[in-house]
Parts: sequence; C-alpha cells; structure tokens
Amino acid sequence: MDTLRALELRHSVRSYKDKPITGKELETLQSLVAEANKKAGLHIQLVLNQPKAFTGFLASYGKFKNVQNYFAMIAPKGKDEAIGYYGQKLVLEAQKLGLNTCWVGGSHGKDKDAYDIGRREKLYIVIPVGYGETQGHPHKTKGFDKLVKTGGGLDKDESKWPDWFVAGVKAAQLAPTATNQQAFTLGLDKKGRVELKAGIGIMTGIDLGIVKYNFEVGAAAAGKKDVKWK
Repeated sequence: MDTLRALELRHSVRSYKDKPITGKELETLQSLVAEANKKAGLHIQLVLNQPKAFTGFLASYGKFKNVQNYFAMIAPKGKDEAIGYYGQKLVLEAQKLGLNTCWVGGSHGKDKDAYDIGRREKLYIVIPVGYGETQGHPHKTKGFDKLVKTGGGLDKDESKWPDWFVAGVKAAQLAPTATNQQAFTLGLDKKGRVELKAGIGIMTGIDLGIVKYNFEVGAAAAGKKDVKWK
C-alpha cells in the first residue's frame, strides 16, 4: 500500500482489539518515532500496554474502548506544526502496517508514569494505535471552493490550477483536524510556493502540520516531489 492509498483509507478508530503490537510492526513504529524526534527536535514516545489514560471519565465520554497503546506527542513548546506533520506521518505509516489510529485532544486522562516530559516540554496530544475493531468511517469535508483562495477570494475552478496542486488540495481535504473544523486555506503565490493559512479555531497549529503532510503526499503522487512552502 502506498502512502496516498493509506491516506484515503485511514479513518479515526476508537475501539481496539485486545491484540499487542509486536514484531516488524513494533520495530517499524519505534524506528519512525526515533526518526521524527531526530529530524524535528521532538520527544514523541510510543506507549505500550498502558491503558490508564483511556479508562477514566473523559475516555468514556470520548467512547474509547480497549486503548492499550498510543503515541504520546511530546515536544518543547512552540512545536505545534511539527507535532502535526510528524504525527500524521506516523498515522499513515501505521495504516500501511495494518494498524488503526485516532487523533485525540482533550478526551483522555493522564498517566505521567507512562511517558517522560522534560523541562520546557508539554504533551500536545495523544494518538491511540492498534488493531481496530472496525476501519472507521469517512468524515465530512469542505469542497475545493471552500479551501482554495486566490486574489483575496475563494476559487472553485479547479482547471485554473496545476494538476499537482489540485491533487495536494484533495489530499488535504482528508486531513483530520480538531473537531473536523478544517480551518485553513491553500493557495499559490507568483513564485509557485504553496500558501497555507490558518483560520480561526482550536489547535490550528497542529492542524496545519497535518494538512501540510497530506498535501505533500497528494502532490508527490501527481509528480511534484519538491513542494515549496511560503
């Protein structure tokens, strides 16, 4: 499975089977975490067989079931976009391994014994990972004309844009964002650089990182391997 197909198939999953992550799947996830931390100066940790954070009231409110494993998305303050970008990479690579995931903001408890948070660091978000009881369901998305801006206004004419840009936008449409708000717009400047701007909403910094990763996956599938960002 290539990354674009993983992006298309991946949906949020909140209920998991009682099946541990082992072998090649575990080794791959650990390697991906180490790579992300090294490249972006993050402190992401893969927490295994620790259900405490998903057994309290908040977890029940979020309708989580049997969450045993999760990525603790920890980093120094000010790393919101990097957390989103590399978190989405982890999510899609997990999908390619046959695993399921869910971005979780506030509907989980705390388990400080399960991970380390250094000085000037914080836990931004957590991402459950495991073998889902289902494959989840698609979420509603905004149309091209609601996400693309040109000349100060929205643009619904896909034919005006390069194929790779349209492919990137379509991949960005599938990005999981906080409360499914999709509070962002995309465009191109005169130098061919992609403009990504946040709207008003919660966790928009993390959302921008997720959107950026999705866009790059879609653009790469259409032949654009070197997306330039403004």
